[in-house]
Amino acid sequence: MTLLIGASTIGLILALLALGVYLSFRIFNFPDITADGSITLGAAVTATLLVHRVPPVPATLAGFAAGVLAGTTTGVLHTKFKINGLLSGILVMTALYSINLHVMGKSNVPLLNESTLASGTEDLARKWLHAEADLDVFGWTVGLRDAANLLGMFVLVCCLGVVLYLFFRTNLGTAMRATGDNPQMIRALGVSVDFMLIFGLALSNGLIALAGSLLAQYQGFADVQMGIGMVVWGLASVIIGEAMVGSRQLGPALAGAVMGSVLFRLLIAMVLLAGMNPNYLKFVTAVFVFVALVAPAYLGRLRGLWRRASHA
Repeated sequence: MTLLIGASTIGLILALLALGVYLSFRIFNFPDITADGSITLGAAVTATLLVHRVPPVPATLAGFAAGVLAGTTTGVLHTKFKINGLLSGILVMTALYSINLHVMGKSNVPLLNESTLASGTEDLARKWLHAEADLDVFGWTVGLRDAANLLGMFVLVCCLGVVLYLFFRTNLGTAMRATGDNPQMIRALGVSVDFMLIFGLALSNGLIALAGSLLAQYQGFADVQMGIGMVVWGLASVIIGEAMVGSRQLGPALAGAVMGSVLFRLLIAMVLLAGMNPNYLKFVTAVFVFVALVAPAYLGRLRGLWRRASHA
C-alpha cells in the first residue's frame, strides 16, 4: 500500500511535468525538450536554497522562476535568432546540465535534514489529525507522511489545473491557443506570435521546474541526473491521458494529462513490484510510450471493423 501511495504522489507531482509538456507540444506544436534540463534546474535551485535555510515556499517559487527563465531562453533562441525549435531546446538543455552542477556545487544535494514542503505538510497533518503514527484507512496501514503528501499534492494539482483551464479561457489564453492552431491568422490580427510562443514556453518550463522542485522535496534529494528522459515521461502521460478521456478539448485534455501521469507511474510501480530489475526501467518506459502511441490507432480501426460487422 505504501508503494502505491508513493507512486501516486510522484505521479501527481509529475502531472505538472505533463501539463508543461502539454502546453508546448499540444498547444504550440513546439518540440521543446528543454524539460530534461528545466526539471533538474527547479530541483537544483530549490535544494540549494533549502540547504541555505531559505523557507520552503520562497525556495519553491524560485525553482519555478528558474524554469520560466529557461523556457524564455529557448523561446528567444527560436524566435529572435531563428534557430530551429528542436535545436533551441537541445542547446538550452545541454547548457543547463553545467548550470545545474554549478548551482548545486556537486552532483547530489540531500535534503533529509532540511525543512521542506513535504515535511511541512506532514507537520500540518499531524496537528490537524492529532496523530503521531500511522493511519488506519479502510483497514490499510498508511504512513502519516505518505497520506498527507498525497492529499496535499492532489489539492495542489487540482488547483493548478483549474487555474490553467481558466487562464486559457481568457483573451490572452485564447490568443495563445490560436497561435498554436494558426499562427498566420493570429499574426494578421496584430498579435505578436513571437511573444505568445516565448510566454508559452516560459509557462511550460515553469511548471516543469515546479515539478522538479516538489519532486526533490518529496524524495529528499536533488540529483543532476534526475531529468534524463523526463520529456518522454511527459509525452507518455499526455498521450495516455488523451486515450483515456478520448478528447483533445482543453478541459478533458488537462484532466487526462494528470490522470495519464498517475496511471503511468502506477504501471511503473507495479512492474517494479513484480520484481523487474530497475536497470530495465527506461526500456520498459519506452515500451509503454510505444504502446501509448500506437494503441489508439489500432483501437480506432477495431472499432470501425466492429461497427461495420454489426451493420452487416
